[in-house]
Amino acid sequence: MTAVEFNQMLTNNTEFLKPFAITLTRDNEQAKDLFQETLYRALANREKYNTGTNIKAWLYTIMRNIFINNYRRKAKQNTIFDTTPNEFLISNYQGAVANDAVATINIKEVQAAIHGLPEIFKNPFLLYFDGFKYHEIADMLGEPLGTIKSRIHFARKLLKAQLDRH
Repeated sequence: MTAVEFNQMLTNNTEFLKPFAITLTRDNEQAKDLFQETLYRALANREKYNTGTNIKAWLYTIMRNIFINNYRRKAKQNTIFDTTPNEFLISNYQGAVANDAVATINIKEVQAAIHGLPEIFKNPFLLYFDGFKYHEIADMLGEPLGTIKSRIHFARKLLKAQLDRH
C-alpha cells in the first residue's frame, strides 16, 4: 500500500475517533490532543498496518493505548510516598490542617536532592519519575536495560540517604 493510499484510507476512517476521544477524556481539549496524537502515531507506524485488516479497530487500539499510557504516567506522577514512622496516623482518622509551608520546604528539599545527583543517575531517575518505563528509558538513553535499572536503584538509595540526613 502506498503512502497516498494509506493517507486517504486514514482520512476516510477517522471521524469515529473524535467522539471516542471525548468519551475517554471527558474534556474537549484533551480529546483534541488525543485525536491528534493518535493520527500522528498511525502515520508514524504506517508500515505496521496490515493491508486488509480493519483500520478502525487499528486506530481505536492506538487511541486506547495512548490514553492508558498517559493515564498511568499521570497517576505515577501524583503518587506520594510517605516514609514517616508515624504509623498510628494512618489508621487513626483525625481532622488535620494542611501546612503548605512545610510541604513547600519538603518539595524544595527533594528537588534539590534530585538535582544534586550525579548526571549518570539523575537523567534515568527523572525519566522514571516522569512515568517512563525502564525499557523506554533504556531506548532513549541508548543503555542496556540492566544498567538503567541499577542506576535508578542507586539514585533512590542516594536520595533516601541524603533526605534522611536532613
